[in-house]
Amino acid sequence: MLVLRLLNVVAPAYFLCISLVTFVLQIFLFIPSMFRDPSTTPLFSPGLLHGALFLFLSANALGNYVLVIQSSPEDLGKGLNLGEGAEVVADWLDGSRSPGSALPSTHFCRLCARVTQRHDHHCFFTGNCIGSRNMRNFIMFCLYTSLACLDSLVAGMAYISATLSMSFANPLAFLTLLPHSISQFFSGALLSSEMFVILMLYLWLGIGLACAGFCCHQMLLILRGQTRYQVRKGMVVRARPWRENLQEVFGKRWLVGLLIPVLNVGSDYRRQKEK
Repeated sequence: MLVLRLLNVVAPAYFLCISLVTFVLQIFLFIPSMFRDPSTTPLFSPGLLHGALFLFLSANALGNYVLVIQSSPEDLGKGLNLGEGAEVVADWLDGSRSPGSALPSTHFCRLCARVTQRHDHHCFFTGNCIGSRNMRNFIMFCLYTSLACLDSLVAGMAYISATLSMSFANPLAFLTLLPHSISQFFSGALLSSEMFVILMLYLWLGIGLACAGFCCHQMLLILRGQTRYQVRKGMVVRARPWRENLQEVFGKRWLVGLLIPVLNVGSDYRRQKEK
């Protein structure tokens, strides 16, 4: 448990550090390298378009990240009228009572010390549980994080290609880039800044693919009306049309949340909260 609590603190700091490094490299290295002659730069130059795209992706990724953290799981023992809420939570703490004995699709997280309605999993990179309140923001965070990483990967490859005068036309060129660069770095033929960018390329690739795969798997569970916790525990869920399952998470005005980092838009959960 001590290791998990430590990971719950280190992982968000690690993500913020990677985000800061990516932003600095994009703004002060990759984007300026796309401007050959600033005095003759057209209005819709590749550098300006790429900068606008990167800022859009970064703003959505960080905005949804903040909303996931702010939308903390509810303490159902206090927020809902359970009667003996404090005793129920105490039973969950010592493990003498099942979380499903009070409300369906609930789970007590020892790291958050709260009971989450429609619990999915605990995300260490946000230091928060993912449930009914922040599921949509979490999916948008994964989506835009993967897009921002892949965008940085393409920009970084273009920078390395121009700096080192190498071509990535051969698919094997990227796979052999790291071992070839390590040998050049220790021989003194490669600068430390260039080696750092090359290492970041593989980090962006790994994070981008991981977030994209996680987002696709999460969408598949939503279409089925399931959560990771329900699948792990073998819980049977009521079969519903996939459109209703999507609307429960994304709401009717899902396009607003797709373009702007906002809280759940028009979802059934928020309507119940308002009542």
